[in-house]
Amino acid sequence: MIIDRRDALAGMAAMFGASLFAPIARAAAAQATPISGGPPSAPVFTTQQRALMAALSERVMPTTDTPGAIAAGVPEFIEKLLADWASPDDRKPILAGLDVIEARSRSDYGVAADKATPAQQDALLTLAMDGKLAGGADFFDKFRQLVLTGYFTSEVGITQEREYLPVPGQYDGAYPYSRVNKVFSS
Repeated sequence: MIIDRRDALAGMAAMFGASLFAPIARAAAAQATPISGGPPSAPVFTTQQRALMAALSERVMPTTDTPGAIAAGVPEFIEKLLADWASPDDRKPILAGLDVIEARSRSDYGVAADKATPAQQDALLTLAMDGKLAGGADFFDKFRQLVLTGYFTSEVGITQEREYLPVPGQYDGAYPYSRVNKVFSS
């Protein structure tokens, strides 16, 4: 048995609990079309917003010894989710947050936020997270949920970041924690 994105979404919904961003909850509860099926029904982002969203998603889940958000297809997932599972009101904090971050980058650094250095992008995300940008805390919470959900429900997240065991081995209650390399997903 191979885990699919719907099963992984259900697990993410349980992890985030009551504070789950509405489009993620809708997609996790749906019994119809899978979320990963094809392009979004309509574009959600401008070209600039799409580039910024991709850059920021990579800052939330960067490439390390495993692929990051971009390699896992997180930007496409986010646009698909917002296009096909979100109401216009659900999109507002994400779009407004991207615009506020873009404006702050241009005023503080003199460059488009997607062209800012990783350290500058981290600083912008920190301002948002700490509520020091208009609507920043709401944006950051929802955006982080989208990135983590997209990443950990992707093939990369399930098979490379975590260790996928379709049929777990025997139980060993004395297994040394020092030998655990990855969190298991099944």
